[in-house]
Amino acid sequence: MDLVLKLREVRRLRGLSQKDAARLSGVGEKTISSFETGERIGSMKLEQLQRLLEIYGMSEAQFFGSSLESEIAPWELDEEQMALTRLLDDLRSLPKQAKRNLLAKFQLMAEAVGDSHEVKDRRNPSYVRDSAEEWQMLTSRN
Repeated sequence: MDLVLKLREVRRLRGLSQKDAARLSGVGEKTISSFETGERIGSMKLEQLQRLLEIYGMSEAQFFGSSLESEIAPWELDEEQMALTRLLDDLRSLPKQAKRNLLAKFQLMAEAVGDSHEVKDRRNPSYVRDSAEEWQMLTSRN
């Protein structure tokens, strides 16, 4: 999603005018306007973005994360992206130990899926041919 659109929509979601955002953040009203129109977005300083995000009540990770995009423009996400976003939001709210346990289980599942794809590939005739050629190369070296 476009940075310009995010800046404008987050401010609006928080119920702030550009004038309010300028007063609370110390970033000039005309500067905010020029960021939100894209006119001067390339010259935005990290400090300015941080001050704006502070008054919007969000971290940089939240601003650049996908959950904000789904809040601003849910129609832009397909069903799979929306489900993944909801899952990630749910996972973020879990205690650290639960996250660690789930991460370990996800890693095991990913390895199992990877192993099953490897077994499936072994049934492919080209895999057998490539493996036989590789075996011949290995055994001919000795």
